[in-house]
Amino acid sequence: MNQTTPNPVDPRVNLAYDRTKWASFRTRLALDRTTLAWVRTTLAIAGFGFGMVGFFRTLEEKSPSPQSVRLHEGAIHFGTALIIIGIVATILVAVSHWFMLRKLLRGETPGLTQWPLSITVAMLLSVLGLTGLWALYY
Repeated sequence: MNQTTPNPVDPRVNLAYDRTKWASFRTRLALDRTTLAWVRTTLAIAGFGFGMVGFFRTLEEKSPSPQSVRLHEGAIHFGTALIIIGIVATILVAVSHWFMLRKLLRGETPGLTQWPLSITVAMLLSVLGLTGLWALYY
């Protein structure tokens, strides 16, 4: 049979509404998982920095030659830079999460930035590595 008027109680409308609610829920969970992955990464960066600072401070105390003191101080500065990068990245991740969550709650479609946090952290770590390598030989 062919109906000419739409059925006001179409079950597909309810199904589409439920799917939209679940899609929003899954998107928020994915945002949380991404944020937690970033927090783990930034804590690993900062933790490695703390480990370097602690390790090379104890070595500096045990071997006071000018060459080893210079190497240890460089490693301590490198570890401190890692700690700073970890802290700054954690703050940026929290701010990014907050802004994305606000957009989702308002019903807006969040967009991707042209300069994502992953590229920023990768560039900072690359500059830090090149600076450390340069300081090691000059």
